[in-house]
Amino acid sequence: MIPFACPRCKAALEEVASDEVRCPQDGLTFRRVDGIWRFLLPERESHYARFITDYETVRRFEGRGSANEAYYCALPFKDLSGRFSADWAIRARSFLLLERVILSQLPQPQPIVDMGAGNGWLSNRLSTRGHQVIAVDLLVNPEDGLGAWKHYENRFAPIQAEFTRLPMLDSTVSLVIFNASLHYSENYEEALAESLRVLNPTGKIVVMDSPVYHHAESGEQMVSERRSNFLSCYGIASDSLQSENYITYQRMNELGGKLKIKWRHVRPFYGLRWTMRPWIARLRGQREPAEFGLWVGTR
Repeated sequence: MIPFACPRCKAALEEVASDEVRCPQDGLTFRRVDGIWRFLLPERESHYARFITDYETVRRFEGRGSANEAYYCALPFKDLSGRFSADWAIRARSFLLLERVILSQLPQPQPIVDMGAGNGWLSNRLSTRGHQVIAVDLLVNPEDGLGAWKHYENRFAPIQAEFTRLPMLDSTVSLVIFNASLHYSENYEEALAESLRVLNPTGKIVVMDSPVYHHAESGEQMVSERRSNFLSCYGIASDSLQSENYITYQRMNELGGKLKIKWRHVRPFYGLRWTMRPWIARLRGQREPAEFGLWVGTR
């Protein structure tokens, strides 16, 4: 398995027990609780407390997760709950593209980080291919968070941690996948820089299924619409973190220039109706719809 490092000082951690590691420099101790390694630093727990509460509240009202183990194992190709089939259809197309463009080119096995792993569906699929996978998320609940690891036969390492403070040593990972999650980051540059730190020299970053716009105004309008919808439906704005919430082509080019990342944007074909969405929106005077797909970054 990928060796752990202190999320504060990056020193290699010492094993104290099978479910406990310790930093020899800082004296910090990190434990595995209910199968999940807890690497969120003490001073950062309060920073994320409201976000986690709000996010879990919205997801619970939406009816995310299932008591049926088969639900998790079928993702992303089938939504056995029937509640979010359209969303999962997009995720399935993106995963198939990830297989074709990236995974089919990887020798087996490889150390991979699933950033924003959620219920672990992608980590499960990657583990099926024999890869060593670390699933990173803030949420640890058993329905829609890392606690759902128990539903899978394939084993991966669920870890509660921040995107900007990964508990991994330098240059130990071959692939970092932001799994519909980069747009939740409070600082894209810091999150990507931390990914570059843990990547080996030939490693790749994949930004998958974050909403992409040509114009920042469309992204801002989407954020405003979502905030109003959340307030109306759930009584909370769910905006306690100052996340950027979307990406644009210009933003990705700027980040690539600063961090010396060469990006390639690859989009799946979702069908003719999906392709016509921008034209229909323009005719109706609506904001541009989001694009998805993969951004593949190399150094």
